[in-house]
Order: sequence, then structure tokens, then C-alpha cells
Amino acid sequence: MSLTEQLLRPLLTSPAKPLITHYDDRVGSRVELSVATMQNWAAKTANWLVDEFDVEQGDAVAVRLPAHWQTAGVLLGAWWCGARVVAEPEGARVVFTSPDEEIDAPAVAVVSLDPMGRGLPAPPSGGALDYLSEARMSGDQFFPMQPTPGDTPALGSSTVDEVWTEATARAAKLGLTAADRVLSTMDWTVPDGVLDGLLVPLAASAHLVQVTNADPAKLSARREAERTTADLPS
Repeated sequence: MSLTEQLLRPLLTSPAKPLITHYDDRVGSRVELSVATMQNWAAKTANWLVDEFDVEQGDAVAVRLPAHWQTAGVLLGAWWCGARVVAEPEGARVVFTSPDEEIDAPAVAVVSLDPMGRGLPAPPSGGALDYLSEARMSGDQFFPMQPTPGDTPALGSSTVDEVWTEATARAAKLGLTAADRVLSTMDWTVPDGVLDGLLVPLAASAHLVQVTNADPAKLSARREAERTTADLPS
């Protein structure tokens, strides 16, 4: 079973439950995504990766993105089709990058990071693709051709089973449960930031309140407004 299926399966009994609330203090945005919406973006991404780039189990997909709800869709989609998420573009089947970074690679997907999910205002240069505009046309459900074995590389050098075991262990150590609303300001660097900042709360089926470009003066207000019960250590 893929890492994405392990993360989302316990949550699908309550698909309308909020899963990720994303703040970007630099642009003043707040976006809340339910389990169903996050699953939908993951499915679209997985279908797009398979159809557009022929991604197969174990293939490397480079993710060079900030902590953002769109990044969560990219990561969950990559894992769902069995890809290995890496940081560096060398050898990757496709490289996901933000609009302000130029990458010289055979296949580049630019993620707009627009709070409301709009694509890029103009087509990206150099043959790159607009992830949001392209992937939203893909199917809302993903059906892998075969189950993802637990020994498939998933995050850096770690396999699906190793990542799942480590994420659940760290969540248990922090005492996180499905009842928690977890505030985090962590960067989702690959692999450590993704593990601690995204996978640990999701492994506990907790609601993640992610604050990107955090303004320290606003964090108390964020905790109060979102009724958070735990903070991830920075």
C-alpha cells in the first residue's frame, strides 16, 4: 500500500473533516482543505504524473517547494503512484518548482502557489508546464495498476514502510491524536522537513494548521482562531 493510502485511509470515514489549513502570512491568505479535497488533488496529481511523465514505482520526483497546500497535493500524488520524492533534480522524472526558481531539467512543473488555486498568469518559459492548470484536468480518482510494495523508495533514501514507521513513531512520541489541531511553522524541506512538518501530523490523523512565512507577532492569534492543541517543534 502506498504512503498516501496509509495516510488517507483512516480519514475517509469523515471526508468533510478539515485536514490542512494553510496560512501564508506574506500574502495574507488562509485556505482550508478537507480530507476529500486533499484526496482529490492527490488523485489528480497521481494521474497527471503517470499520464504526462510515465512515472512508475520507484521513479524519482523532485519537489522544491515551500510548505503550502499545493505542495501537499504534489507530495501525496507522487507517493500515491509510487514515486520517490527527492530534493535534487538530477535523475528525476519531473521537477516541481515555484515560479521564482529556474531549473534546467528535461521536465519541469511550475507550481503557482496561488492561494485560491489559480494557475500561472502566463505560460512558463523553456518548455515547463503549469502544474495547476494541467493537473486539474486529470481524473478525480486514481487507481494504481498494482499495489505499492512497502520496500519501494518513498522519501529520500527511505522506503514506504520506513517512512510510515518513523512518522507514526514520532507522532506517538509527541502524543498526537486525531483529536488534535496542530500548528506548525516548519519548512517542508526534503526529506526531514516533509517528515516532521507534514507526515507526522497526518500519520496521527490530526488537523494540520500550517503557517508559511510566519509572522511571529500573529502566531498567538492563529492559535486562538484555530483552537490549536499542539505545536510542532521548530
